Amino acid sequence: MKIIRLHPRDNVAVALADVAQGEELTVDGLAVTAGQDIQRGHKLALAPISAGESVVKYGCAIGTAKENIPQGAWVHVHNVRTGLSEGGEYRYDHKSYDLPQVAPRTFKGYRRADGRAAIRNELWIIPTVGCVNSIAQRLVRENQHLVSGTVEGLYTFPHPFGCSQMGDDHAQTRRLLAALVRHPNAGGVLVLGLGCENLTMDQFKEELGPYDENRVKFLVCQDVPDEIAAGSAVLKELADYAGGFRRQEIPAGELVVGMKCGGSDGLSGITANPAVGRFSDRLIALGGSTVLTEVPEMFGAESILFERCESERVFQKAVGMIEDFKRYFTAHGQVVYENPSPGNKAGGITTLEDKSCGCVQKGGSAQVVDVLGYGEAVTKKGLNLLSGPGNDLVSATALTAAGAHLILFTTGRGTPFGAPAPTVKISTNTPLFEKKGNWIDFNAGTVAQGESLDAAGERLLDFVLEVAGGRPTRTEEQGFREISIFKDGVVL
Repeated sequence: MKIIRLHPRDNVAVALADVAQGEELTVDGLAVTAGQDIQRGHKLALAPISAGESVVKYGCAIGTAKENIPQGAWVHVHNVRTGLSEGGEYRYDHKSYDLPQVAPRTFKGYRRADGRAAIRNELWIIPTVGCVNSIAQRLVRENQHLVSGTVEGLYTFPHPFGCSQMGDDHAQTRRLLAALVRHPNAGGVLVLGLGCENLTMDQFKEELGPYDENRVKFLVCQDVPDEIAAGSAVLKELADYAGGFRRQEIPAGELVVGMKCGGSDGLSGITANPAVGRFSDRLIALGGSTVLTEVPEMFGAESILFERCESERVFQKAVGMIEDFKRYFTAHGQVVYENPSPGNKAGGITTLEDKSCGCVQKGGSAQVVDVLGYGEAVTKKGLNLLSGPGNDLVSATALTAAGAHLILFTTGRGTPFGAPAPTVKISTNTPLFEKKGNWIDFNAGTVAQGESLDAAGERLLDFVLEVAGGRPTRTEEQGFREISIFKDGVVL
């Protein structure tokens, strides 16, 4: 099979492999001849599409034809425009779908003193201000001897903020960093400050709330003669505490898994994203939680999520999340549909609707149980929506802060970065998996070669439980971990 029609209403098909001009193809009993060369992931017209007529993929309109498009023609940015605008009216039309039946599963994780599950037992240094980034990095370099026994790593996450910020930006930085301190994968945390920044340590402690004094410790560099000696001593205490944890069997239903995509291509919504959706449904059936973010990449496909909100209250929160992000765009004089990226377009994604309909496939078919603000943590079992941008580093950081034990990251182009939480890279196509084995953990390109989505979702569940049990991801093997904090306002 070289082309696939994703929904009976579609008037385009997607090439699963490169198609040559003049090649005769058949899909769903319909014969079509390619009018030109069409690359893998790109679309061709299954029937003539008149100028002004909707281009339909996933059973949804993904844009409007700019001109008459003949049958067999390449359908892309040269002959399709977005149908999105800044407006939108939404109505709650609840739909519910059955989840798969899944036998109970477990993973070997850590049980924290407060009862939470963790999949890693690491030491983290969280800088409250960018001025101490270099000190934090030196402490990491000079204390690697503490990584022994069940202490699996020592990491810090540099960022440029914590000072010269006001209002919402200052609050977001404080909230995000405090959420990272609470993350269960850190068996011990050193919060490192300078002493003169506007994110004071007292202010940070107030944001953090109650904490375990054995697990979280604080150091203000201006308060001590030698911050390296003082920091090393604190890390030794934290390592002694964290070293007391041992892996044990934990129900899979205690996992929280973040889901996002980046460097997407025309196969993202056909292979990797729906495979993640099948995984999400299975984990939720086991009692677990998943988190879907990248709000601008829901534009044009939000109704697919809205109709699955478990209550009108959750629906109203979801609508508010979408409308807030649209206001964010327009307040900066930007249109809401300035997406996809050049790499997305090269991979076959034509409009934001095209990208969004593929993006939300990661949410599977489960009910949406909650909508989280930036820096808020998951508290309800099931599928959660999280407010955050599409930017890979910013959204992956927000997923970690929401409590995701690990992140599933689908990609058709490839990317090496890793979040603080283990980041599983899932390829949409087999050539990427074969080419970038140092980046990619899991191949969903097999779906384009005949594997069922259910089989891929089951295989992904097995893989996730292995990672939760200690199997390192490619990014972990290479030490790739970083954060990026969302900002909007001025820098003083």
